[in-house]
Amino acid sequence: MPDAPLFSIDLAEFNNDPYPALAKMRESTPIAYVPELDATLITRRDDIFDLEKQIDIFSSDQPEGLMTQLMGQNMMRKDGDAHQRERRAIFPTLSPKTVRDVWTQHFRHACTHILETLAKQRSFDVVKDFAMPLSGEALKAITGLSNMSWQDMDRVSQGMIDGCANYAGDPEVEAHCQHCTALIDAHISDRMRDKSAHDDFSLISVQLKNGLCEEEMRANVKLAISGGQNEPRDAIAGIIWALLQYPNMLREVQNGSLPYLNIFEEFTRWIAPIGMSPRRIAKPFTYKNITFQKDTRAFLMFGSGNRDEAHFKKADEFDPYRNTSKAITFGAGPHFCAGAWAAKALIVDVALPMFLRHFPNLTLCEPVEFKGWAFRGPRAVVVENNDLRH
Repeated sequence: MPDAPLFSIDLAEFNNDPYPALAKMRESTPIAYVPELDATLITRRDDIFDLEKQIDIFSSDQPEGLMTQLMGQNMMRKDGDAHQRERRAIFPTLSPKTVRDVWTQHFRHACTHILETLAKQRSFDVVKDFAMPLSGEALKAITGLSNMSWQDMDRVSQGMIDGCANYAGDPEVEAHCQHCTALIDAHISDRMRDKSAHDDFSLISVQLKNGLCEEEMRANVKLAISGGQNEPRDAIAGIIWALLQYPNMLREVQNGSLPYLNIFEEFTRWIAPIGMSPRRIAKPFTYKNITFQKDTRAFLMFGSGNRDEAHFKKADEFDPYRNTSKAITFGAGPHFCAGAWAAKALIVDVALPMFLRHFPNLTLCEPVEFKGWAFRGPRAVVVENNDLRH
């Protein structure tokens, strides 16, 4: 066991709301061993920012890690040249130019169809009826899995992230995750038999054209699904919920005086869709009088770093007027999220402005509950369209 100070948590409470425990850790034991997770948690922003870059110690290569065991060794679980090789291979899919010239058109097309259906409904769930199908349709285009329904896309994504966060070792969660990865593999195989899938900007096509083997390609498609579905889904629904809490902010967004980008960057600082990234300690290492032992596990707590009071005053408050330049929502090192441009285009350029133009007069129907600490988002955001009220 590492010699970091011990900090115990209640797993159920931590899943419901991790922020009180993380605040206590930042204040008293910013690097702490949590026995319930069998990991050393690093909770202050500057420590995360510095240590994530030391890949020779805080290694992403985790042969025994949940993600590797359940999804295959994708580029997120590689370091150095191996990681950079695969990152370069997928760049044509996720480059700012491709996002602007190819994917944004797909995003708008999908969004238009979803909004046309919702416009006829007096009430609906922003998560299930808008954010979920939109994220799924966007991901179908980017991955090349046009043969998968958005419902299956969301289901397999949730199954994989539940599996990757299954530190309690629930066998049912693991079995469901394995079923989801097998379903993805079957859809990939089906697309590979279609010659039209071999000459576009999708992840399947681009990786194979750039020399990655089939095993590498499959692992990276699963990686894209595991993050590319739930993160935009949760951010879209969460931001809409947040704006409905603050009518003055909503009016400023709608009249153009408060940019959508500010709202996005502050919300994802405040409630980070990805709250943690695991690392394996590759060799003994001492930092701030704490010794990390080889092959132990460390968690970089991005969600905690984004609420570090040293950089964000009143960090627990939603304030889109603040400077968020110190936020580490997308990571801070060589594993900075490759899908960041696509996520911003989907959410900032398409989902939020199109949704709020279609529905300028909504009210929340019920309280909203958030869940998760490694991945966090709203369970449901049920709204009423007041323009259809009789």
